[in-house]
Amino acid sequence: MSGSLADRYADAIVSHSKLVVVVVLLLTAVVAAGAAIGDSEDEGIGQFETDSEETAALEEIEATYGTDDRVVTQLVVRDEGGDVLTRDSLLDGLYLQQEVREDEDLNATLDDQGFVGLENVVATGAVFEDRAAEANGPPDTSEPTLEEQIEALESRSDEEVDDLLADVLDPDSETQGEDPYEFLPTEYEPGSTTADARIAFLFQVDESGPDEDPEAAYDAQVEIGQLVEDRFDDAFLFGQGITNEASSNAVGDSFAIITPVALVLVLFALGTAYRDLVDVLISVFGIAVVMAWLAGILGWLEIPTSQLLIAVPFLLIGLSIDYSLHVVMRSREARAGTLERDGTATDGGDETGGELAVRNGMRVGLAGVVLALAAATFSTGVGFLSNVVSPLPAIQDFAILSAGGILATFVSFAVLVPALKVEVDDLLESRFGIDRRKEPFGRGTGIVNRGLSGVVSLVQRAPLAVVALAFLLAIGGAYGATGIDTEFNEADFLPEDPPEWTKSLPGGLAPDTYTISDDAEYLGENFQQRGEGSQSQILIRGDVTDPATLAAIDSAASDGGGDGTRGTIITRSGGGPAIESPVSVLREVASENESVAAALEERDTNGDGLPDEDLEGLYDELYEADEEAASTVLYRTDDGEYESARLLVSVRGDAAAQSVADDTRGIASGIEANAPASAIATGGPVTTAVIQDALLETLVQAFAVTLVVILTFLTVLYWVRHRALTLGAITLAPVVAALAWLLGAMAILDLPFNSETAVITSLAIGLGVDYSIHVGERFIDERDSRGVPDTRTATGGCREDESDRRDSLQDALAATITGTGGALLGSALTTAAGFGVLALALAPPLRRFGLVTGLSIIFAFVACLTVLPCLLVLRERLLERTN
Repeated sequence: MSGSLADRYADAIVSHSKLVVVVVLLLTAVVAAGAAIGDSEDEGIGQFETDSEETAALEEIEATYGTDDRVVTQLVVRDEGGDVLTRDSLLDGLYLQQEVREDEDLNATLDDQGFVGLENVVATGAVFEDRAAEANGPPDTSEPTLEEQIEALESRSDEEVDDLLADVLDPDSETQGEDPYEFLPTEYEPGSTTADARIAFLFQVDESGPDEDPEAAYDAQVEIGQLVEDRFDDAFLFGQGITNEASSNAVGDSFAIITPVALVLVLFALGTAYRDLVDVLISVFGIAVVMAWLAGILGWLEIPTSQLLIAVPFLLIGLSIDYSLHVVMRSREARAGTLERDGTATDGGDETGGELAVRNGMRVGLAGVVLALAAATFSTGVGFLSNVVSPLPAIQDFAILSAGGILATFVSFAVLVPALKVEVDDLLESRFGIDRRKEPFGRGTGIVNRGLSGVVSLVQRAPLAVVALAFLLAIGGAYGATGIDTEFNEADFLPEDPPEWTKSLPGGLAPDTYTISDDAEYLGENFQQRGEGSQSQILIRGDVTDPATLAAIDSAASDGGGDGTRGTIITRSGGGPAIESPVSVLREVASENESVAAALEERDTNGDGLPDEDLEGLYDELYEADEEAASTVLYRTDDGEYESARLLVSVRGDAAAQSVADDTRGIASGIEANAPASAIATGGPVTTAVIQDALLETLVQAFAVTLVVILTFLTVLYWVRHRALTLGAITLAPVVAALAWLLGAMAILDLPFNSETAVITSLAIGLGVDYSIHVGERFIDERDSRGVPDTRTATGGCREDESDRRDSLQDALAATITGTGGALLGSALTTAAGFGVLALALAPPLRRFGLVTGLSIIFAFVACLTVLPCLLVLRERLLERTN
């Protein structure tokens, strides 16, 4: 958009302002209708898809071994320094189960097994004792009802329960049914009859479809969790429904606290920058239009919502405030007669004193800034749109929604807001006699102007030193980025207990107490869990009936993968990693079945407890004795051939997915190195790690593509307009520096660089490019309008005008930093205050978002207001010396 085209554009907007307002509002209504018509579904992080051998292995396991579709929830009862294995505590556990069973709605979500805990194992033992004492013949060994279990324990004294408990927990005893040790902490000493904590498992079913969340089961978890709190002094229920409820409440509590603070800060910052209520209201209205477009695009395109899209509205609000400030401040400069354009000040007009009327002021101001707005819109929009090449659907949606929202921002603030402001200002001046001339932010003699003038002085005196310092800081940031944690841990998304000061807030502002994060950590450190995320798997293909394969499995599984230091793998009570394998199943069945024991002993020629020959025949014996147990670790075809084996590895539920994947792969590597078979690590945590790594890699690649696209665009733009190849790279350099500073700060603050924060850091590029284009365009415009000699074509006579040139450059620099810099300062303060306050959130994702966003805004502003002007000055000096 050339200068004359910019003038014609501005003239069209101002001359037809009423029509422009009506047309844009009608268009907004059409677009916003998509929010009501469209149907957007939620898309979680686990719904991302990527092709990998780990995913293929998991699909094969689900097809051949089958999966347990039950929803599993953990119930932990604890008494630090006390004992939870007393008669009363065990009975309380049974009473809780009875209370849940008696509630028809809750009972409907439980499967036949329902609750399983140590209290059930002990009570079942008591029932069997009573049956044996009463029976004349063989005692009844059927599973007792819950009522029978309660009656059996109630009929015993504390001492009798202790004796029964000692028998159940005796390492040498044979307990029918569940292993009692799996309900006790991993640090529990086998044989002890006391423990300060125990765990029980709740198994639920839900009629939801395979692609839907089991909402009925989740809702029941919340109600059962309340019953747990009412019955026990220190106990908690942990499940997906509980975490969803806590996360939802934490977000609500966060916004209840933050929204008033953020609103006050944003309005204060806007009020400070504008110092005018009307301009503040016009800006807020423009933001509302952008959000309406965003909701409409989301609906029309039926884009599923996901955690990645949380960055989009914040990006658009930041851009909106920035665009608004530039439009309003340029029009103010034009009306005040301080804006230079086409070599002359804007003092030729319809009023004396160098001041323009409403429409001429907006016409000149908009013409001076629309090119920068268009360039920023195109470069930022295309940069984000480059993410559409990602193989991940959620990233593609992020790219499309961001690009559409950026276009909406241009429509709102480069089309609607100028026309609306003209109409409002004209009405107030002509009808009510209210003078709408306002001083631009950063001009005048206030503290802001003095600060910006100091930046002008620094840029003039030591541009090389500023660039060198920025370069060193960028190198340090890049180096620090190499040590940033890139792991994805779902436990990091759990809300944490708020600070004490928040609990003293009045009325509904006081947040709840959140212990879900501590509960997850306690579970991971003390118990072997069940359910989603608590197990990884290893699929073994090849000659699974070769004794060498079984020996490799035993060796790798017994020490946790070769070095015994794999911290994410649960250790069983009494030692040893909690890994279920063909070896463990074979030994467990052999301990209870004489025929399997005899078959194993017959094939063990060296006395190491493992078969050395005819492993296929032994597996046949195992299937005949206990097909259910055998089929969990071995896959046998209808022809009787053994195609694969698998290991089930119990891992810490609060561990990072990548750490679990590394530890599981370590075990798989140990097997593959010593067996004539392949071993592939898979399972929920492993595939999550694969997806997260692929997502992070895609985002990093998108960063690179974005920077290349923007660099190409800026280079072409400045070559066409100014025949300067270097201006594109110079304009982009501060953005790269700000990004490096941001990564370094994240390393210092121990913030992870994962799929979540990688999306957030894209704000550094989006806002940085916007800031940089405004500063670069203003400087070049001011330089050209003040008649600075063109050093690219100057001859030796250039030095005769060196003094004039320096004065002109100084004036151009001052106008750029105090004029555009003032608008940028207002924008940066407003957006940083509005989004930085999210650092007070109770939900960790919101807190990280606020912190990283605030830092990205500050760094982008500092880089564009110091580094870029210094680079522009150095470029001018270099061109002067070489011509």
